[in-house]
Amino acid sequence: MKKKEKLIIANCSGYLGDKLSAARDLVEGGEIDVLTGDYLAELTMALLFRMKMKDPEKGYATPFLKQMNDVMGPCLDKNIKIVANAGGLNPRGLAAELQKIAANLGIHPKIAFIEGDDLLPRISELQEKGETFTHLDKGISLKDAGAVPITANAYFGGWGITKALSHGADIVIGGRLADAALVSGPCAWKFGWAEDDWDQLAGAYVAGHIIECGAQATGGNYSFIDEVPSFKNVGYPIAEMHADGSFVITKHPGTGGLVSVGTVTAQLLYEIRQPAYLTPDVKARFDTINLSLQGPDRVAVAGVKGEPPTDSAKVCINNFFGYRNAMTVVLTGLDIEKKAKIVEDTLFDLLGGRDNFKVADVQLIRIDKENPTHNDEACAHLKISLMDPDQKKVGKFFSAKLVEMALSNIPGFTLTSPPTDATPALQHWPTLVSNEFLEQHVFAGPEEFIIKPAPSVPDFESESACAAETVAVSAVSMENFKKIRFGRLFATRSGDKGGNANLGVWAKNITAYSFLQQFLTVERLKVLLPDMAPFDMERYELPNLLAVNFYIKGVLGEGVAASVRNDPQAKTLGEYLRAKVIEVPSFILE
Repeated sequence: MKKKEKLIIANCSGYLGDKLSAARDLVEGGEIDVLTGDYLAELTMALLFRMKMKDPEKGYATPFLKQMNDVMGPCLDKNIKIVANAGGLNPRGLAAELQKIAANLGIHPKIAFIEGDDLLPRISELQEKGETFTHLDKGISLKDAGAVPITANAYFGGWGITKALSHGADIVIGGRLADAALVSGPCAWKFGWAEDDWDQLAGAYVAGHIIECGAQATGGNYSFIDEVPSFKNVGYPIAEMHADGSFVITKHPGTGGLVSVGTVTAQLLYEIRQPAYLTPDVKARFDTINLSLQGPDRVAVAGVKGEPPTDSAKVCINNFFGYRNAMTVVLTGLDIEKKAKIVEDTLFDLLGGRDNFKVADVQLIRIDKENPTHNDEACAHLKISLMDPDQKKVGKFFSAKLVEMALSNIPGFTLTSPPTDATPALQHWPTLVSNEFLEQHVFAGPEEFIIKPAPSVPDFESESACAAETVAVSAVSMENFKKIRFGRLFATRSGDKGGNANLGVWAKNITAYSFLQQFLTVERLKVLLPDMAPFDMERYELPNLLAVNFYIKGVLGEGVAASVRNDPQAKTLGEYLRAKVIEVPSFILE
């Protein structure tokens, strides 16, 4: 049997603060052809903006420079290509810094960078041409909202990467390259794919989605912790890509963590919405993915179907939303709710009234226990969050007034922190822009190339997803119930999508999935998680993954940097569900 030609792609970073040594570990730990790094989340663009305001020469992911100082030489020696979106708001500046590092090392890599994703200077121009930048959830145009954008970046696909590599680049740096495009671009270069090789591109984007968050695919943040042999030195994910778009997910031998159908499924369910996963280059049908265990720490992925992309691209806009501050009062012992009301009423009287602020949110968090056996078990938390355009109102004026109440209010008055000052609140504004206004500018040496987005195909007829036909889901007899924690049967993965959250839930076998499919409706989820009840939800089934996915709208408010939740990225939402007690038919437990 002829051995499949493959391209081995490893990812060393899932976010700006990921493990610095991961790049060196991947380069030294075994064979790879491409080293990728994903550094940009929606919040990260706002953080990079603050950095660039302090120093116009910055605005990129500075940890990447340290990593490149370690591995640039070995990668050049081993002919390992480097592809990353670490350029953030300044790909050109990062490329210049990489040239300095190369000069210090005495090496001469060919460094390419990609620009064009930054739409901030073009907002007014594009509005005049008919772009409204309407909020995808709220239906309000950017202009009507009176918003003040500080960043605006379109998500680019992988064809700029492909062009740079085809012109001899050793390192390709982009700004807001879509996370999974870091895999599709090198694959299209290696295998010679065309823009309409939908299935192959869809496979590459699925691979990119699996490895884009680093160790989340290799045991990190995995629900069934007992399955993971060791959380020490968790290996970072590797995708062995094939020309037909199929691939194998693995990690270097001798590293901790785990690659299993479960860990791969968990990552597939992270930060998604509907089964047709939208990317700049292709719609990847997540309801056609087929997973199989090929061997220890090796999961084969095949069968992914792709469809043409839409005629628009996602744009991540961050608006200045004012300033924010939060303080937490500890309420102890008896009459918790009465004490909470006294604190709230007194504070807002001192502050001039609740209506004096653009956002005033008060949450009573009951973590106290009946008949406590430890001092902390007698305590509840009253979290008070304020946002307003006036920095002074929500700064020390607010926190100092709360401190002033210490000796004149409820018994046992104490705070979880000293007085804090206000910080900028940044509103995430998800929107779209027509592809006709976008082009990637690829700078490879002295040459510049312009890449237009892949065309949409309006009359494309989608094939019905085959997953429902290949997974035999049967009705479950709802009798002879036993109580069990939800998480003893089911795994979850949750995350943020702007102001929304996703919650993916999956079962280990078809019997458990048959129950899950019938049991976990939107209505049931709202009963299990009462604090989610006020929010609109969408529910999608992915029987090929034995999974259901919920998309919860508005739960994170205006996005991570302006959310009043203790967990503004919804990282804990899945484990919250797993802690709930449910009743299941006893035969499922057998």
